[in-house]
Amino acid sequence: MGGVNCSSTFSLNCLAWDDFYNKSSCSVRSQIDSIKVSPDQIAVAPVTGANQNIGFANEKDFYLPYFGAALESGIGICVGDGAPDEKLQFGYEAVCSLNTKAYYFFKPYPDDILQKRISLVKDTAMAIGMDIDAYNIITMRNQVCLEYKTGEQIKAFRESSGLPLMLKGIFSERDVGLCSDTKPDICVVSNHGGRVDTQNMSSLEFLLKNAEALSMSCGEVWVDGGIRTKRHIQTALYLGASKVLIARGFISRLIKGGVKSMVEYAESLYN
Repeated sequence: MGGVNCSSTFSLNCLAWDDFYNKSSCSVRSQIDSIKVSPDQIAVAPVTGANQNIGFANEKDFYLPYFGAALESGIGICVGDGAPDEKLQFGYEAVCSLNTKAYYFFKPYPDDILQKRISLVKDTAMAIGMDIDAYNIITMRNQVCLEYKTGEQIKAFRESSGLPLMLKGIFSERDVGLCSDTKPDICVVSNHGGRVDTQNMSSLEFLLKNAEALSMSCGEVWVDGGIRTKRHIQTALYLGASKVLIARGFISRLIKGGVKSMVEYAESLYN
């Protein structure tokens, strides 16, 4: 679950939140500290590859405790896909077993494959989106056929799902332009945890630079990358985000202490 280029952007993600706060004026720090955080401003990020990346013996065993802890703590659930296709199936089945709904993010597969995935999850989806940067994940390049989607393809994707559109992986001027063209309901500023070969900056830096432009094109602006504490969330909200996605912080607690530990950590982020 590390990053490309010697984990440089992953490291920038992690360092930026405290760095911004510590270098801010007393007035800004006071404003950040006064921001209230609610459970609906947090969600578990979409994660697959539990056996390759996390240490689960069986891929399927990851999803129910990960999503169950999120549901118990009142935060949102994001579901991803991957190769092989069973990863999406496992996530979908876990959501069904919890009798809840989730945000689904698909990688930019060819359009016919995306249509099948929409049909599978639509009954449990609050919104359906696309990891538009996933075509550039180095570990995915030799596994499946992914592509950079055009504005027209994304508009057709939205029409076929009939649900709110999310675009995740917004991390370049081109992506900001794509948001301006397609007007997604939700955009997620993300460099995929530093796992995509993209410009060398943190999620915070990109959010700081582009939040205003994105807010004019998108219904909501979300962000992920290096967020670990309540103050990090407060900083993200101060900079214009309306929700944060977290993966590693939650997964670490889940592995070390089970569902109870993950729930306690989640609650510490908004209490």
